[in-house]
Amino acid sequence: MQTKSLTRALFIAFALSAAVPLSAQAQVTKLTLGHGAAPDNPRHQAAVKFAEVVKAKSAGRIDVQVAPSAQLGDDAAMVTAVRTGALDMTANSQGAVSVAVPEYAAFGMPFMFSTPDQAFKLLDGPLGQELAKKTAEKGMVVLGYWDNGIRHMTNSKHPIAKVEDMKGLKMRTPPDAVLVDIMQALGAQAQQIKFAELYVALQQGVVDGQENPLVNFHASKLYEVQKHLALTSHMFQMTPFLMSKRSWDRLPEADRKVLQEAAAEATQLQRKLSADADAKLLDELKAKGVQVTTVNKAEFASATAAVDEKWLATPIGPYLKKVIAATR
Repeated sequence: MQTKSLTRALFIAFALSAAVPLSAQAQVTKLTLGHGAAPDNPRHQAAVKFAEVVKAKSAGRIDVQVAPSAQLGDDAAMVTAVRTGALDMTANSQGAVSVAVPEYAAFGMPFMFSTPDQAFKLLDGPLGQELAKKTAEKGMVVLGYWDNGIRHMTNSKHPIAKVEDMKGLKMRTPPDAVLVDIMQALGAQAQQIKFAELYVALQQGVVDGQENPLVNFHASKLYEVQKHLALTSHMFQMTPFLMSKRSWDRLPEADRKVLQEAAAEATQLQRKLSADADAKLLDELKAKGVQVTTVNKAEFASATAAVDEKWLATPIGPYLKKVIAATR
C-alpha cells in the first residue's frame, strides 16, 4: 500500500514539475540595446529608462541589457547588426540609418529646422509613419524618434562668423552624406571619423574641427580640445530608436506592447533631457573657456542652398519634397 502511495506521489510530483516550465519557470527574454553615446548623454539615460520600464511592465520577463559608448561597434556596424538580427535594438544616428533607409536624410537638409520641436511635429505625424513603414521594409522596427539636437560647429583654429571662415578647415563628419555636402558647400574639407575616435583625432590635429549638438560636445568633453564654438544651427538630426524586425517578429503580442509602452516613456524622457541640456550647456561651456560666436545664418543658408537641389534629384526626392512643403 505504501508502495502504491509513493508511486502515486512521485507521479504527481513529476506531473507538477513538468508543468512548471510552461508557466512559472518560463525563461527570461534577454534583449540587447546598443548605442554610441557616452553614459551621461540623454541617449544613454533614456535607454536605461527604457530597460527599467520594460522590466517593471513585464514583471521581470524581459531583460534589456544596455551597451553604451560603441561597445558593440560604431553606428554603421550596429545598423547592420540590427538588420540581420545579430543585435536586438539600437538608438542610432540619422546618418548611419539613412544608408539603409535614404529617406532619413530628408530631415537633415541644411537650416531646415531651427528647433527640434519643429521636426518632431512632422515625425510624430503621417510623415513619421511613412518613414517607419520604409524602415520596416529594410528589416527595422521604429520604436521612437529621439533627439540628437540642432548641430553646431567647433574648431581649434579660429572663430567662425562667416562662410569665409570655413574655407580649408578639416572638419570631421559622421557617416552622413548630407553633412559631407554641407561642409563641401561651405568650403571645408569633410573627413569621416568614428565618434569614439573623435577626441583623439581632434587632440592630435588629424582634423581641425567637428560639428555636433551641444549635449554631445559636452558629454564627450570635446571642449578640452576645441575652444571655438560657432552657433551655426546648420542641421537637425534625430536618433532613430530601432529594433530588429527579426527580434520583433519572435515576440508575442503582449511583449511587443510592453516594448512600445516603454519606448513611448523613454522617447518622452530623452526629448526632455535633450531640450533641458541645450538650455544650460552654453553657460557651462563658456565657463570652461570655450569662445562662442554667432554666424550670419542667411549667408550660410545661401551657400548651402544647392544641397537641397541635389537631394531633390535623388530617389528620396518625392519624400523630401513633402518634408520641405510641411516645413518651409
